[in-house]
Amino acid sequence: MVPETPFAPLKRAVVGLNGGPTDARVVKLGCQLAKPLKAELIALHIVEVDWSHDLEEDIASDNVIASTVLDLAERIGEKMGQPIRTELLQARDVGAALVDEAAELEADVMIIGLPYRKKFGGDFAIGRTVPYVLQNAACQVIVVREPIGARDGGPAADQLVGSVRRAGSPA
Repeated sequence: MVPETPFAPLKRAVVGLNGGPTDARVVKLGCQLAKPLKAELIALHIVEVDWSHDLEEDIASDNVIASTVLDLAERIGEKMGQPIRTELLQARDVGAALVDEAAELEADVMIIGLPYRKKFGGDFAIGRTVPYVLQNAACQVIVVREPIGARDGGPAADQLVGSVRRAGSPA
């Protein structure tokens, strides 16, 4: 008897990348889930376009951070032996774009990261993207939260933040 897993049958997984400290963890988890099942893994990075620009304007292709984020995903995939298809999108709202793209790709699971942040006053801040995705995604959703203290330079700190800064983003 084959044990039932919550991801069977997994044919396609989408990982949402935001250029933050959870991206490496999200990609690694996606690789770990997809590889044994020979599932397709797609890394999405969405550049949010404000209302002062038209959505048809090509803002994302020259974005150094966006290319660094997708390069990181490809490097992790190569290291783990899991091919990753990368996609760069532009949208007005990241959450809606993730949900729509996952539906269009017929994803079985979406994996997104949640940086550990606190609002002024000390309350944990979840932002607006994660709640939107959890409420609206048709597929399963896995949220990978950054460990407490990872940004304090602890052993759990990801290297992406440094690599994005080296690529030319402001500190």
